[in-house]
Amino acid sequence: MKPIHAIVAAIVVLVIAVAGAVWWRTMASDDGDKFAQCRGGQIAGGAAQIGGPFELVNAQGQTVTDTEVITQPTLIYFGYTFCPDVCPLDVARNAAAVDILEERGQMVTPVFISIDPKRDTPKVVGDFADNMHQRMVGLTGSPEQVKAASQAYKTYYNAHPAEDDFYLVDHSTFSYLVLPDSGFVEFFRRDTGPEEMADKIGCYLEAAGW
Repeated sequence: MKPIHAIVAAIVVLVIAVAGAVWWRTMASDDGDKFAQCRGGQIAGGAAQIGGPFELVNAQGQTVTDTEVITQPTLIYFGYTFCPDVCPLDVARNAAAVDILEERGQMVTPVFISIDPKRDTPKVVGDFADNMHQRMVGLTGSPEQVKAASQAYKTYYNAHPAEDDFYLVDHSTFSYLVLPDSGFVEFFRRDTGPEEMADKIGCYLEAAGW
């Protein structure tokens, strides 16, 4: 084989090898996941390990299920209304992201689930949700109902010893994006800003056809 032909052959082989490697990585990362391009990282155990059915009580005192609450893309946060700083900031960030998405023509329902059923009555949760966003859904329930919902989303909470009504509750601070047909698809940490959150949520909505 002439030198020039050998060089051309080597280049062709290299191009084929690179193309094959790129194809393999793409297929491996996607693996049939229509949201692969939206995910910032892998979720331990997979997205299917987070979320699931729940039964809680809304601001009107009615018992509702997850299918009645999650009728469109939904952003869920677990917290409590007596929270002095973390919860209001996180929920306000979620509300801001929801407003950004609405300006872009994408509707997302913000949901606040209390992990402090002792103090957070339906009315208290409802007033808190109304103050944070006009479309926010506030949910509470019995200790058993709240625990079941928290366990479904793998959240943590622990109330400090209560000598009076001014105790604190330690809790995780993730926000969860849930789609009616797909279930849980992504979580967001506290350091995610409203614009970044809106951009990521928008990616998921477009991939899901919302």
